[in-house]
Amino acid sequence: MSDEQHMRAALSLAARGLGSTWPNPSVGCVIVRDGRVVGRGNTRPGGRPHAETEALRAAGGRARGATAYVTLEPCCHWGRTPPCTDALIAAGVGRVVVALRDPDPRVDGIGLKRLRDAGIAVEVGLLEPEARRVNEGFVKRLSRGLPMVTLKLATTLDGRIATRAGESQWITGPGARRLAHALRGAHDAVMAGSGTVLADDPELTCRLPGYAGVPTVRVVADARLRTPLAARLFNSEAPAWIATAPGHDPASMAALEQRGAELIDVPRAPGGGLEPRALLHALAARGITRLMVEGGAVLGASLMRAGLVDRLAWFAAPSLMGGDGLPGLASLGVDRLAQMPRLAVTARRPAGDAWLVEADVVPGEPAPA
Repeated sequence: MSDEQHMRAALSLAARGLGSTWPNPSVGCVIVRDGRVVGRGNTRPGGRPHAETEALRAAGGRARGATAYVTLEPCCHWGRTPPCTDALIAAGVGRVVVALRDPDPRVDGIGLKRLRDAGIAVEVGLLEPEARRVNEGFVKRLSRGLPMVTLKLATTLDGRIATRAGESQWITGPGARRLAHALRGAHDAVMAGSGTVLADDPELTCRLPGYAGVPTVRVVADARLRTPLAARLFNSEAPAWIATAPGHDPASMAALEQRGAELIDVPRAPGGGLEPRALLHALAARGITRLMVEGGAVLGASLMRAGLVDRLAWFAAPSLMGGDGLPGLASLGVDRLAQMPRLAVTARRPAGDAWLVEADVVPGEPAPA
C-alpha cells in the first residue's frame, strides 16, 4: 500500500471520533512496518488517550523503525497526558508522515521540529485538504473562535417544514431520522430554537443502537427564556444548555438550573432574538467545535444571514405542501440574486424514501441591514 492509502486509513479512523473528542481534535494514526500495519488508533472519547498513544500501544516493539501516519501534527506539550512527540521518539519510529500542522500555538510546527531534532524523518502535507475538513471545527475554533456549523433541514420538496396548522411530525420517515441521529452523533452539540422546543418537545439526543460516544450537548437558543420545566430535553443525562438574553427573573432562571440546565448569557440582536455571532462565540468558548442546528426557521435564517453556516444537511421528502405551509427558513432579506447563499453539493444519498443532500454553504453578497 502507498503512503496515500495509509493516510486515508488514518483519516477514516479520525472521522470515527467526530463529536466525541471536543474540545480536542479527532486524530487518526496508523503505524506501518515493512509494508504491514502493526498499529492503529484514534483519539478516544473525551479527547484522550490520543491517537498516537493508542496506535503505539497496539504496535508495541514493532513500532521501532516503523512509519507513523498521523492526520494532525503530534502534540508536544504536557496536558492530562504526556506529549505524543515524546511517545513516538521513545518508541523508536523512523518516519512520521503528517497530514496537517496543528494550528494550536502550543504545537504549531514545534512538534514537527522536536521529531526532526530526534533524528526522525518527517513529511508534512499529505492529504492536507481532507485532514483540514475532518478537523474543520477544531481549526475554526482556534483560528476564529467559532464552531463549524451544520444546518440540518427536513422539508418537503417545496421547502416546507409544517402545515399551516403547525403539524410537523413527521415530514420525513424512519430512514431519514436514523441518518439525522447519526449526524447528531458526529457533532459536539445540537441546537434548536425555543419555538421548536415548544412545538415539538424534542430530546435532541443521538439514539442509535450501539452509540456510545460522549453525550451530545443540547443547546436551546431562548432569548425570552420560554423553555418549559417539563421539556423532554431535561429527561436525559446529556448536558442541556440554554442560551438566553440577560435580565430575566432570577426565580425562573434558578428553576431551570435546578432541572439541570446551564444558562449562558448572550446579548440580544438589534431586531430581537440573540446576536448570532455572540451566541456561537459563547459556545466555542465552552469548547464546542462542531455544532448542528436543527431548528427552527428563524434561528437557521439568522445564522445564514450572518454568514455563519458552513454546511447544509437537507433531508428532502417526496411530498409537497404548498405556499401556505411553514417554510424551512425565515426571511434572508434577499433582494438580488447575488445576495443568495450558494450551495456546493458534496454528497447525495438516499435516506429511506427521502434524499439527503449535503453541501458547503458559500455566502452571497451582504443583504441590506
